[in-house]
Amino acid sequence: MVDHVNGDLPASPAAAGAAAQVFLEDLDAPVPDPDDLHHLSRVLRLRPGEAVVAADGAGSWRLCRFVAGPGDGAGLTADGPVLVEAAPGAPVAVGFVPVKGERPEWVVQKLTELGVDRIVVLRSARSVVRWEGDRAATALDRLRRVAREAAAQSRRARLPVLEGVWDLATMAQRSAPGRLALAHPGGAPPDGALRCVAVGPEGGWGEDERAEGTPLVDLGPRVLRAETAAVAAGTILCALRDGVVRPL
Repeated sequence: MVDHVNGDLPASPAAAGAAAQVFLEDLDAPVPDPDDLHHLSRVLRLRPGEAVVAADGAGSWRLCRFVAGPGDGAGLTADGPVLVEAAPGAPVAVGFVPVKGERPEWVVQKLTELGVDRIVVLRSARSVVRWEGDRAATALDRLRRVAREAAAQSRRARLPVLEGVWDLATMAQRSAPGRLALAHPGGAPPDGALRCVAVGPEGGWGEDERAEGTPLVDLGPRVLRAETAAVAAGTILCALRDGVVRPL
């Protein structure tokens, strides 16, 4: 139980000790959608009175309690004031080129858990997977659902912005917090000013893409899979931003 009486309010959903988290449009009327209610009651099997965080995806959240009901007719009741999670010190962005299978979902899931603020799906001259038209719209909708689920699991009050499918120039102009850098062997080591990294496809960035004056950043001495490199970039950016590590 969280002590609200003495003003001992948690600073973030992660500190609330809740059994689950859901995203709602209206925190004043905490009514989860049917899928979330099914997840709380049938998948997680919450007991009456268990704590659930309700968040709006933009930083506001409140603690609620699970109320049981017949079938999926359960619900939430508010159990604390609406709070605001402090925004991160500086937003960070990671762009990646999708690869085959379910690996793009894994990338988005992990980048969300790490705390990346903007996730951009990119196209590249060496892309094997091509997302265009209706296929792109369907894939992006699926990735946004993955991000929402990962944000709830990791207790984020702020949903990441997921955009695409863009080329590098569009990402640099529209989504990059600070100057965009390309992940590429032999680039400069990451520094404290790094806020935005784009990771290429399995064959790496093409010469034309690397010849546009965009700085290069090296993620380490090993040859990484494309999806591993994207998560490594997100880990480095968030660790630098959050002060977990400091550049030499």
